[in-house]
Amino acid sequence: MIELEKYYDVIIVGAGVAGLNCALNLPRDKKILIICKDTPDKSDSYLAQGGICRLVDEDDYKGYFEDTMRAGHYENNPATVDCMIRNSQELIDDLIACGVRFARNSDGSLCYTREGGHSRPRICFHEDCTGREITTHLMSAVRACSNIYVVPYITMVDIICDKDRCYGIVAKDSKSGRLYRLFADYTVLASGGLGGVFENSTNFRILTGDALAICLNHGIAVDHINYIQIHPTTLYSKEKGRRFLISESVRGEGAVLLDKNFHRFCDELQPRDVVTKNILAQMKKDGTEHVWLDMRPIPREEVIKHFPAIVQRCLEEGYDVFRECVPVVPAQHYFMGGIRSDLEGKTTMPRLYAVGETCCNGVHGANRLASNSLLESLIFAKRAAKDMTANYSRIDLNAAAEAERKLDLTKYENVPALLKSYKNVVLNAIEEAQREQPHH
Repeated sequence: MIELEKYYDVIIVGAGVAGLNCALNLPRDKKILIICKDTPDKSDSYLAQGGICRLVDEDDYKGYFEDTMRAGHYENNPATVDCMIRNSQELIDDLIACGVRFARNSDGSLCYTREGGHSRPRICFHEDCTGREITTHLMSAVRACSNIYVVPYITMVDIICDKDRCYGIVAKDSKSGRLYRLFADYTVLASGGLGGVFENSTNFRILTGDALAICLNHGIAVDHINYIQIHPTTLYSKEKGRRFLISESVRGEGAVLLDKNFHRFCDELQPRDVVTKNILAQMKKDGTEHVWLDMRPIPREEVIKHFPAIVQRCLEEGYDVFRECVPVVPAQHYFMGGIRSDLEGKTTMPRLYAVGETCCNGVHGANRLASNSLLESLIFAKRAAKDMTANYSRIDLNAAAEAERKLDLTKYENVPALLKSYKNVVLNAIEEAQREQPHH
């Protein structure tokens, strides 16, 4: 049985790229606990196909900034966008130093691809499994650190706090059923999105927005909870479960969308929300449950080199991308809203940070630009770690113990029922936000 200690310097909830990079940028003399609901590979970071953006050169800054703002319908926070872009080159250098193998040109320079909403190629990639490439190398680096403990099958069910600060978390071991009340000087929420509350989503089903519900219940600010992105192209299936995403890079390299008569009907390189709207309109017009994606305009060698996983998955579903079109349909993909955080990942509650998809720092606005997600998660997780390090102080253990004594432990006896209630909190908040400020 897993034995967790009562006190850690930092507790990180989530083992995706945000949680891992935060841990790696904290001092080695800090005892760090990373927990995840399932095994660490059940994070959406592993699923990211297309790539990660990088400022190509100074001449690219204006275009990259405008592309991000335009995709976000100018609801982005310009300061956050600037911070992300300005730190992108250093971040990619960090990943390369960690062993990440990005595609290269014949001269050894980074090879860039393009996706919808981008005015030029600026996306670094590794085949069509960039997220897995990055996450596995970060995890290897974490495993090599004796001060970082990664523990699976542990679900955060609450935070320990008083009105003005966080002292740690309440967590349950899903294997043994043991309930833990854990103290930490700093708690980092890096628990991903909320796709698990939707019937059709590219996300893992375990990502149900628990951290959002917990923050809402404790009066911690959550912004734009109804800002939910639909990805235009997921492989159509009548089966229930997670939808397989067909990367936007496929369209960036030349694939086209076709209607039921196999006629092209839109510009495939518009931002995701625009392409999604066009697809849904075409499906309604044609009376179909999907449209077609044709990858045959892309040179065969490029498809084999750049998109091997997509080719294989389509084959498993009975589609040969070199001979025929594949059926695609929009599905929930990404969450632009979340727990309010600043450029250092700080939330409205002291000692509580939020990074990655679970937070909202304004970088994406109303609609995320393709391949900004991994970049944003990594950069602001690193900044959160640096902020904690620069301002480090210990919690008052007496105050933490008093906050723990006030917990109603009966609330955590039936975790499935509790998580279901959290799901309802999230769905109700989405509906309320949609009534107040509709997001399409």
